[in-house]
Amino acid sequence: MNSTKRLFVASFAHFVAGSLAVLPATNLLGQQSPPAVSAAAPANASGMPQPMNWTAEQDHQNMMDQLGIKALRPGPSGNESDPNHANYDESKANPFPDLPDALTLKSGKKVTTAEVWWSQRRPEIVEDFEREIYGRVPKTTPKVIWEVASTANEMNGDVPVITRKLVGHVDNSSYPLISVDIQLTLSTPAKATGPVPVMMEFGFDPAFMRELRARMEARGIKIPPPGPGEPVGSGPTWQQQVLANGWGYAILIPTSVQADNGAGLTKGIIGLCNRGQPRKPDDWGALRAWAWAASRALDYFETDKSVDAQHVGIEGVSRYGKAALVTMAFDTRFAMVFVGSSGEGGAKLHRRNWGEAVENLTGSGEYHWMAGNFVKYGAADATFGSKNAGDLPVDSHELIALCAPRLTFISYGVPEKGDSKWLDQQGSYMAAVAAGPVFRLLGAKDLGTSDDYHTAKMPPVNVGLLEGQLAWRQHDGGHTDGPNWKYFLAWADQFIHPTAPSVGNH
Repeated sequence: MNSTKRLFVASFAHFVAGSLAVLPATNLLGQQSPPAVSAAAPANASGMPQPMNWTAEQDHQNMMDQLGIKALRPGPSGNESDPNHANYDESKANPFPDLPDALTLKSGKKVTTAEVWWSQRRPEIVEDFEREIYGRVPKTTPKVIWEVASTANEMNGDVPVITRKLVGHVDNSSYPLISVDIQLTLSTPAKATGPVPVMMEFGFDPAFMRELRARMEARGIKIPPPGPGEPVGSGPTWQQQVLANGWGYAILIPTSVQADNGAGLTKGIIGLCNRGQPRKPDDWGALRAWAWAASRALDYFETDKSVDAQHVGIEGVSRYGKAALVTMAFDTRFAMVFVGSSGEGGAKLHRRNWGEAVENLTGSGEYHWMAGNFVKYGAADATFGSKNAGDLPVDSHELIALCAPRLTFISYGVPEKGDSKWLDQQGSYMAAVAAGPVFRLLGAKDLGTSDDYHTAKMPPVNVGLLEGQLAWRQHDGGHTDGPNWKYFLAWADQFIHPTAPSVGNH
């Protein structure tokens, strides 16, 4: 790929990440959404209620009505020329400087043993995250039947691979009006002599990408796509790097399971479980739904003899970085996670007043990622005592702590190359530092720095903290984790040999 084309492709990749955040406000044709309605869905001939066909704004208003919220505080703007622009003054960045203590029970008793962590403290933290932030997965979800749609022997670079295209058919017999089919591909080295570790990526739907490209070209923006197998940037693709390490790779399309907008909450797996009706305040949001799909993919990997299911990792960037971290936190079967530029709702501390804020995630554009209950932390009226980020019972350092003692790599780029300061790299580093005591309690090594997150400062760019099971590295690229793949793979190789301590299912 020549340098001009590479620049266009990298710009397009960054543009997609930014554009996705504004798509829920309009449809893909740019049309304004219709006004809100509250009528109940009529039943069809079988007596089943029809799925609610709401816009994101209508669904968001319904959740506000359920919570009794009249108005929300607007989130800060990412445009620094706007009067309500986000804060980037470090002296104002920590209005709630003290984080909840991950190693103190709600009773006030300190957690000093791994047994108390697993049996008491971890369940407390999980409960708070499920109720207030990401939502609860239903106690019973439909079964998934995996079909191998095709198998191909092909080359990726100079490595022969076997690629299976898989479809996970979600049982919809309880509500046939909604169908969900999980899209997954799995590629393993053809010459492997046994099962191999696999890295699974949350990837973009190719059909969506084509539609988005057409929309941009209609505006006069023509951006050449990368050619087959060409990386976005120089050097081998992430898949080729994984193969060179002797591993396999998989790509899961999250939007095949749950749409990335509020209008989709009465459809997809969330809608199927709710029979097409609106969520309750503690129901799961899209991040948990995507994580659920990753867990179902792991179910399949456990049946595939080409996969070392004890060493499966999950990776994603931006909103999919959030989803990767959520996946790892809630499903202890995953052995490793590579969290790219995840920002608010991911590794960034909610309590930080820097860049994107809680109020951005409680608005109609992004609330669908979270539990409905999360919306109340952006309420402008006194219904909930004007709750804000400081009232959250948990914060992102505890989400990272839920991954302990497994392999957890937090990755960011630099604002100068497009990994916007909106993401709050510093706040994410502070969260990783604050998660350290839990890793150590469970016999793992943390970042190897002081535990004082109040004064924690990020290492220089391109200087990684890669000695422990919790790792950090800020590369000198943009809104991607591409430059960190080689560091992630070399780091993970230190720990996943058969002699490494195993992590049980808790």
